[in-house]
Amino acid sequence: MKKEILSILMIALLPKMLLAQEVTTKDDIAFNKTKIGHNILVIGHRGYPGIMPEETRPSYESAATNGADYLELDLHMTKDCQLIARHNPWMKDNTNIEEVAKTNPEVAKRKRTTPGRYVDIKWQREVKDHGPDKYLTDLVDPNDYKSRLKALIVDGEDHTNDWAVSDFTLKELKDWIGGTSFDAATDRPSSLNGKFPILTFQEVIDIAKEETKRTGRTIGIYPESKNPIWNNGQAIANGCGTLGSHPFEDSILKVIEKNNLNSKESPIIVQSFDPQSLKYLRSKGLKTRVIQLMDGNNVDYYTGKVIYNTNNYLTFVSGRPYSWTIEGNPDYFGSMFTPAGLKEIATYADIIGPWKMEVMTFLNTKKTGNRNDIKLVNSVKPNEVIANAHRLGLLVHSFTFRNEKQYLAGIYHNQPINELLDFYEAGIDGVFTDYTGTAIDARGIFEGAIKPLSSTEDSNLTKL
Repeated sequence: MKKEILSILMIALLPKMLLAQEVTTKDDIAFNKTKIGHNILVIGHRGYPGIMPEETRPSYESAATNGADYLELDLHMTKDCQLIARHNPWMKDNTNIEEVAKTNPEVAKRKRTTPGRYVDIKWQREVKDHGPDKYLTDLVDPNDYKSRLKALIVDGEDHTNDWAVSDFTLKELKDWIGGTSFDAATDRPSSLNGKFPILTFQEVIDIAKEETKRTGRTIGIYPESKNPIWNNGQAIANGCGTLGSHPFEDSILKVIEKNNLNSKESPIIVQSFDPQSLKYLRSKGLKTRVIQLMDGNNVDYYTGKVIYNTNNYLTFVSGRPYSWTIEGNPDYFGSMFTPAGLKEIATYADIIGPWKMEVMTFLNTKKTGNRNDIKLVNSVKPNEVIANAHRLGLLVHSFTFRNEKQYLAGIYHNQPINELLDFYEAGIDGVFTDYTGTAIDARGIFEGAIKPLSSTEDSNLTKL
């Protein structure tokens, strides 16, 4: 399969594509980019979902063929305690289950229709910007742990009238269900949706090994401990563990150890949005590199500030780690970027994984129109996140880079390569992308256009 290759016209426009950035000092520039390329990793986010159904074999094989350094996957647990690769644990928007349910009565009857239960937040209401007073839980009956298997509430997000992966065995998922596109699904090829079975964690590892042998390049894996509180709750209710245990993370570590990948040098990076999950894995002997992911909900492009509290359920879903909500911690992901927050992360992680809006300041300097409209953004500049992380020895891998126009700031004129070049120039160490070929092409341009910098150089970046 061919990569997306830059056209002759785009090559001709390279000088305009390399947009100038403001970096506070020459020392920051030198610190961010000490040598050409600075080992930028291209991470095939769910494989190559821009052209193939995500987290399927052809998606991962396409990512490897097109140059991905790592194959990224989200982990969830089946009814029979097996780890599978799916972006979401609910199934309507990333599998063909609705179509299957029309002709398979066994699938149809497993739809979860019981509503969740609201729980009061534990922190003081007078805390400024505290968000909603209540959040949803899947524990329908506080006296019956197995009642978690009735409602489909994931980290406070309501998916009533959908199906859960934890209601199916691995064999059932393999026999009945196929993966589909998810993000920008209406803009992406759909003819292969539902044609390829759901993969296990082990199968993705095996694909990485096969592609390493075929390409002659080391291709790693990048598994996520996804929705760990939900996955542990479901697993315990399904008999995969006892109350208070962590069958989900324990299974992740077991597979890593089985494949002799449990070392810093191994081609694997373990990720999670939830620090408690990563800390638990460390406490149980995880020795791989680890990345703490950070999310957000929206951006005020008049100020460039990331919005965490939306005063609705998304505050709990993307505004903070869900474990913080349960513990009564009112902080948001934004607190992780403070000096104290980064120092804390450095005690258990090697990399931070911010949403791309948290790494660069996206601005609508005209301050006209909708303040949340990315198409009105006419300025993108690096903030201090990369430099601050690097000073603590933390690398920075940012998500998610997509080619569709709805994800691109107006300043990029619908050219995704422009955005990638800005992030590479800012000193990013890795990018999660739905379009491996675009990120690889941008990396090639960047490495050919940037000269090595030393701490004594006064000049800015060399342009074409």
